[in-house]
Amino acid sequence: MLNIISNILRTAAQRNGAAVVTSARTYAGFTSQITFEIKKCDVHKLDETPATQVVLTRNEGLQYYHTMQTIRYLELKAGQLFNQRIIRGGCHLYVGQEACAVGIEAAINLTDHLITAYRTHGFTYTRGGSLKEIMSELAGRRAGISKGKGGSMHMFTKTFYGGNGIVGSQVPIGAGLALACKYQNKSDLSVCVYGDGAANQGQVFETFNMAALWKLPVIFVCENNRYAKGTPMERASASTDFYKRGDFVPGLRVDGMDILCVREATRFAADHCRSGKGPILLELKTYRFLGHFEGDSQQSYRSLEEVEEVSRESDPISMLRGRMLSNNMSSVEELEEIDVGIIKGVEEAAVFAITNPEPPQEELCNHIFCNNPPLEVRGTNPWTKLKSVS
Repeated sequence: MLNIISNILRTAAQRNGAAVVTSARTYAGFTSQITFEIKKCDVHKLDETPATQVVLTRNEGLQYYHTMQTIRYLELKAGQLFNQRIIRGGCHLYVGQEACAVGIEAAINLTDHLITAYRTHGFTYTRGGSLKEIMSELAGRRAGISKGKGGSMHMFTKTFYGGNGIVGSQVPIGAGLALACKYQNKSDLSVCVYGDGAANQGQVFETFNMAALWKLPVIFVCENNRYAKGTPMERASASTDFYKRGDFVPGLRVDGMDILCVREATRFAADHCRSGKGPILLELKTYRFLGHFEGDSQQSYRSLEEVEEVSRESDPISMLRGRMLSNNMSSVEELEEIDVGIIKGVEEAAVFAITNPEPPQEELCNHIFCNNPPLEVRGTNPWTKLKSVS
């Protein structure tokens, strides 16, 4: 997939000044909006379903395309830096699942709360993290969004509570965020994202029960990418109807590779929560094009032919791109110009991260406690006294 970047840059270079001409041109001749027919959801304990006829405006389409492509190139670059040993430790990439994050964000507010698992880079970006902050954090540098101490799994913004390395641990925390919304009598909600592997964790079912009893405004989102690490879902789960797992919690199952399906299902789920009806479960049928983590020998549990087939037929970015081009909502030149700008931004962020210094040792224990004055942290080093500064 890194060849895609090279091809786009080569095409832009061959045009010489064509990109500048394209950016100066007006796009009045394009279709401003169009209605699409999307797949119907599977539902559990619901009398109504999300709309199957949905409107996409040109501006929305360009925005979705830009955000999904940014996540795609960010992740491909992260994979490259990991292979160069610039990024160390666990690195779980989101390539193929971009429609999940962008579709969810298109239907909720930035004041709503969101928490996910270790495949976290895409949501960090949609929640307001900059490319430089994310790339610096991946490289363990001082300018990182978690000051270089969190790495791939532990990134945070004002309403984004991470990346969590322990499978399923984010689910009860997400319900706690929803409890806070209800306790404070706010209209905000919580979105709690987990995978099909985490769906079998006991704490997930305990959380479903509490959320249903207390009618918490939480959307439980199961990103079902078919594999729990390297185990196919059919071998790990007696029931693969993850949208029904909440029992008394109503659920939806939608095509997670189609951003419009994800957007409409999330919009429906958000309305359900904000109206006081309690929690709802949303299963997104998606797929990751790369391994569970960088360095994963994925051909031991799935074939290259399977990956290529899904990539060819269901790539979320290609699907949106095709819709826009075939309905005169954009042009090849315009989308390629967007790609070139994104690649430039990602490359600049990578250079910034690589040249940024690592955090000094004296900052190792900062932000453990919210304190004033600083608190001494015990056991960090027998000959060094480190304190936590908030």
